[in-house]
Amino acid sequence: MKTIVPFKKIFVQTLVTVFFITTVSSANSQAISGANGLVFKNPTLKSGNDLKKGAVYLFKNVTTGIDATVTITDLVNGASVKKIDDNSGGLGYTDAFQPEVQIGGMGESYALFTISFIDGATGLSQQLQSVQATSLDIDGNLILKEFVDINMNGGTASYMGTTLEILLKSLPIVGQLFNEFRADNILGIEHDGIDTTGKGVMYTVSNSDISSFSVKYGAKSASTSNGSRQYSLYMKGFQYPSQIILPLDLLSFTAYLNKSKVDLNWTTASEKNVSHFAIERSYDGKNFSDAATVFAFGNTSAAAKKNYTFSDNVTSATSNIIYYRLRCIDIDGKYTYSPIRVIRLGEQSADAKVLAYPNPFVNELRITLPQTMQGKEFSIELFNAGGQVVKMKNIAAASQTETITTTVLGRGLYVIRITSGTEKLQYKVIKN
Repeated sequence: MKTIVPFKKIFVQTLVTVFFITTVSSANSQAISGANGLVFKNPTLKSGNDLKKGAVYLFKNVTTGIDATVTITDLVNGASVKKIDDNSGGLGYTDAFQPEVQIGGMGESYALFTISFIDGATGLSQQLQSVQATSLDIDGNLILKEFVDINMNGGTASYMGTTLEILLKSLPIVGQLFNEFRADNILGIEHDGIDTTGKGVMYTVSNSDISSFSVKYGAKSASTSNGSRQYSLYMKGFQYPSQIILPLDLLSFTAYLNKSKVDLNWTTASEKNVSHFAIERSYDGKNFSDAATVFAFGNTSAAAKKNYTFSDNVTSATSNIIYYRLRCIDIDGKYTYSPIRVIRLGEQSADAKVLAYPNPFVNELRITLPQTMQGKEFSIELFNAGGQVVKMKNIAAASQTETITTTVLGRGLYVIRITSGTEKLQYKVIKN
């Protein structure tokens, strides 16, 4: 039961679920059952000052052989963490990550947490092939309204109900090639407890190849009072039927360089009242403008895949690198973005080489393929100096340029191995 006490202590629970996950290790692949999920209990302070910005906590054995670290990455506008994992009094779920956050007062404040998965024996980063994170109970009142921001390096977002109390937006990140998803409470109605029936105040973000992701828990307040609110990150395989996709399930989105054109291809399923796709183009990866409109089928089942194509003439391009993304828009004007695809002009000839750049790299590494390798099955493996696989990405139909995120990797020398059919190529790269 959630009792409203004027900014003394208001407990709100939110829930993140992860199910049907597979981790990739240097030795083999290990399936993590969706039924068993991930358990967050008994954290220990690994580094930093307890409950302060920069503190890192270790959760042992969140599933067999896998640990997790939770970092207090940032505290904004007076927000503070009162407890890193509060299971007292039977509140919420004991298997969940349940921080208690004190709101900073007037305006918008929040705590940012980063969850990373590591091998329990070696401490090396572990990549989850599929992650679905659901945030529950994003509620509020007349004075304070919560928001939840999930940054999973892109992916897709889904509303969970039809009677909505939240507004879900896809937000481009300046200087990055992906988007994050944010839901704001708009009605200001409190829900009791961890209300798993309140589908109007929950949403899901899904993506693949995840070794870490961040969750921003906060609120907008019209008062200077700073009450505490508890959140709950539950990762044991909670599933909800009859999801409404915002606004569709984007199964694939590829971009190929074809002489003086860029061929864009995408496949969807589970379209729900989809109106159209706006194709957006950018020459700097930050500022996008509409290049074309493609109308959608509108309503399709999960089994009925729909294919779309568009060719963009690039003879007048003002840069050698072009960025593309889709804005998927439903009939009510709600929209979400696709992942960004990158095209590098000039890589045309059949004997063109695979390019791995930038080198040295920092937060991401791009792989540009010659025309003969585009559209084919393709895999990327990144090895550390000890010969262990620290990143892996498998692609069913490769775009001209693929990007792998490398923010969790330490500095040093790495070897990248690129495999397409029987062809294998290796390059040495350096992380700064």
